[in-house]
Formats: sequence, structure tokens, C-alpha cells
Amino acid sequence: MFYEPIVDGKPHRLELERAAGGWECRLDGHPVHIDALIPRPDVLSLLVDGRSFEIRRELTATDLHLWIGSTRFAVELRDPRSLRSRQKAAGDEKGPRKIVAPMPGRVVRVLVAENCEVEAGQGIVVVEAMKMQNEIKSPKKGVVKKISAIPGVAVNPGDVLAIVE
Repeated sequence: MFYEPIVDGKPHRLELERAAGGWECRLDGHPVHIDALIPRPDVLSLLVDGRSFEIRRELTATDLHLWIGSTRFAVELRDPRSLRSRQKAAGDEKGPRKIVAPMPGRVVRVLVAENCEVEAGQGIVVVEAMKMQNEIKSPKKGVVKKISAIPGVAVNPGDVLAIVE
């Protein structure tokens, strides 16, 4: 799994993978040996390449800060798999946006017609996967320029369902 932490405005790529006896970690493409322990809530004890760090989490209504010793860092953590992260990253983008199937399934319903105005987060298509219906939402405010989804038709991950401009 990978994450996109932004520390004091600087983006990074963090890759974590379970390995025998712990985790394999790569930060910005460089391998880093870590050992982690959560001794109490909001505190993480890390051993990074032999150096020990205690990281404290400070979460407010609007911000996340991490304290390492007496130094405070503003942090935003994006999980590219998370809908909330994808919506936040997509909201500012200009131009047409493809709405793609996130998983294999079958189109159950199309909720809007071509040339309709939609709001960011408004449902566009319903896809059924493993007997669960998933509403695929618009990533931005705009006009639906094309609907490719057809009710009853199977879709694969990445198939374009609609285009919002």
C-alpha cells in the first residue's frame, strides 16, 4: 500500500508492505528500515535505521500536526485509494474529468443524462459489485458531456463511465 504524506507543504511518497517480522518501507523511492510500536494513544515509537523517535499526534478540527521532540510539523496524509482523498485532489482540477469504474461489476442505473449540470459529489452511475451497489460520484461541479455507462452491462476497473466538463 502507498500513501502521499505532505509534511510542511512538501509532498512525499510512502510505500509500506508487510514482510516477515515487520514492514518494508520506502520513502520517496529509498528503502528505510523501520520498527514501530504504539505505546499509548496518539503516540508512535519508531526505530528508523537504528535511531529512536517518539512521534506525538495533535489532531484539531481542521489540522493534523505531528510532534517529533519539540518540533511541530503540519501534516496532511492522502491515501490515493480513499474516496475522500480522491475527491479533495480532484475538486480543484480544470477541464474534463473521466469518471471511471473503480472495481469490476455491472452498471445498475445511470442517475443523470448527458448535458445535465451536476455538483461535486453528486451521484452519476450505480455499479453493483459482489451484491453491493456503489454510487459513483462526480469529482467536480460541471456538465455531463458524455455517458458511456449502459445499464446491465459489465464494467472493468478503469472503464470510462462518464465525462464531466
